[in-house]
Amino acid sequence: MTRIILPRHTAAALLAASLPALTLLSATPAAAQAAEHNLTANLTLASGYRYRGIMQTDRRPAIQGGFDYSHASGFYLGNWNSSISWLGDSNGQVSAPIEMDIYAGFRNPFGAGGKWSYDVGVLQYYYPGDYPGGFTRPHTTEAYAGIGYGPVSLKVSYAPTNLFGLADSRHSWYADLSANVPLEVWGLTLNSHVGFQKVQVANASYVDWKLGLTRDLGNGFALAVAYVDTNADRTVYTNAKGRYMGGGTAWASLTKTF
Repeated sequence: MTRIILPRHTAAALLAASLPALTLLSATPAAAQAAEHNLTANLTLASGYRYRGIMQTDRRPAIQGGFDYSHASGFYLGNWNSSISWLGDSNGQVSAPIEMDIYAGFRNPFGAGGKWSYDVGVLQYYYPGDYPGGFTRPHTTEAYAGIGYGPVSLKVSYAPTNLFGLADSRHSWYADLSANVPLEVWGLTLNSHVGFQKVQVANASYVDWKLGLTRDLGNGFALAVAYVDTNADRTVYTNAKGRYMGGGTAWASLTKTF
């Protein structure tokens, strides 16, 4: 039986309670736009790590964090990291407890009133660790392009490499439709998302979805809660411990941005 687990990226999803780069299309605050150079850091404690709906920490909490640099031209460069267990959960000979993401791209508003936005870039997922001989390395490269209008964004990611250690999975892709709508009450934002992961392997493609809320607590803190689910095939997305990785779950996180 084939067992695979697909992880996640992006510092932006720390606040959006979803999957890496959802808020990259959001408008940048005016104060940040006024600065030619902007550098921020973030630290998150989460009840678990879900990437594109798939469990990454085997029902255990995750610690996450990273750094983001942006330039007034629209160029950005960032790093995001998370504790993981999915590699070891799938193969006991693997010791790789950390995901490290490095990404760079351009994002800018355009059109009348700046309501439209675009975001294009490249993301490298890297998993330092020890692997047995013959093991397909999980390191993955994705190129992405997105367009947004107000709080709604559509983004497509394409992997020219194998996808997260799955042999013969080159040219897989992911489509992500998201909306992060400020509710103007109690500092809440409604986070909704649906995505389709196309994997170039039989029975491995699936749909994931999410509905949640993020609350701005002030002083750089944000609390997020969500419900996440998928229709991923159980015969594919079950780890070596016999746990289904794509089942529906409640999720929560607390993020501090510096």
